[in-house]
Amino acid sequence: MMKVLLAGGAGFIGSHLADALLKEGHQVVCVDNFFIGTKKNIEHLYENPNFIFYEQDLCDFEGVERIFEKEQVEYVFHLAANSDIQASAENPTIEYKNTYTTTFHLLESMRRHGVKKFFFASTSAVYGEKMGEQVAEDTAVLSPISYYGGCKLGSEALLSAYAYMNNMKVLVFRFPNVIGPRLTHGVIFDFIAKMKKDSTKLKILGDGTQSKPYLYVKDLVDAIMQFKDVEKEGITLYNVGVETQTSVTEIADIVCEKMGLKGILYEYTGGRGGWKGDVPKFQYQLEKIHRAGWKAHYTSREAVEKTVEEVIKCRQ
Repeated sequence: MMKVLLAGGAGFIGSHLADALLKEGHQVVCVDNFFIGTKKNIEHLYENPNFIFYEQDLCDFEGVERIFEKEQVEYVFHLAANSDIQASAENPTIEYKNTYTTTFHLLESMRRHGVKKFFFASTSAVYGEKMGEQVAEDTAVLSPISYYGGCKLGSEALLSAYAYMNNMKVLVFRFPNVIGPRLTHGVIFDFIAKMKKDSTKLKILGDGTQSKPYLYVKDLVDAIMQFKDVEKEGITLYNVGVETQTSVTEIADIVCEKMGLKGILYEYTGGRGGWKGDVPKFQYQLEKIHRAGWKAHYTSREAVEKTVEEVIKCRQ
């Protein structure tokens, strides 16, 4: 059993990881400021004696230090970030604070307190726009086109330096689009909200051909739990995802079908991407993680269908 710090533990992915860590018998020190995460995501954990919660902004270094001093954690799982890329397109400071600064503060507190194990939630956005070509962990040119991708890549650079200088064991997963229960934003969430307001038409950003792999959150958490016990010092890096993809128009069709709506007018805004910084198509090379013994249970379409059903049920 370990005592772990889970940064961003009230978020969509973080709360599912908290469930899994507690189920395995670990003590979880959850830290969140509810910037994107919600109290509802973790309220079922408050009575668990192995769950400790701090409402704390990770940009406040002194506050982070107090938690490290008091709790004496052995492992840090860092899932705190701004995951709403459209929001930060209007205000890059959001990414600097919530995605980059949070990483630095956690790593520096780890250095000061001798914590050696770290998990980092990175992203496919670090690769940039590769025109749909497969990208592998050793892809040479990383050219993010969003502030989110830039701050995640900057965080990976910090990880590399801190791991080397302090003999840390760091596991990095580059996520694709992750979906499932407790979703708070994104195309599925937005489409369902729009159709509840007006079930006659649906505004779709871009031309609808944007196509990406969608990974079910519980598949992702299974992968984190399987690979978390890293043996070697330095960075261990994996792409985590599915081999299939789903287009934005397909998602719209699935939402309409699951909501029992027919004859909906799709209004496309046009353009390859939905917004400035959007990567319209990308595909992972997943040979490394498959060879290591993990593969997603759900395809991209299955993950979308399951998530749409869950979000509709939750919003009823």
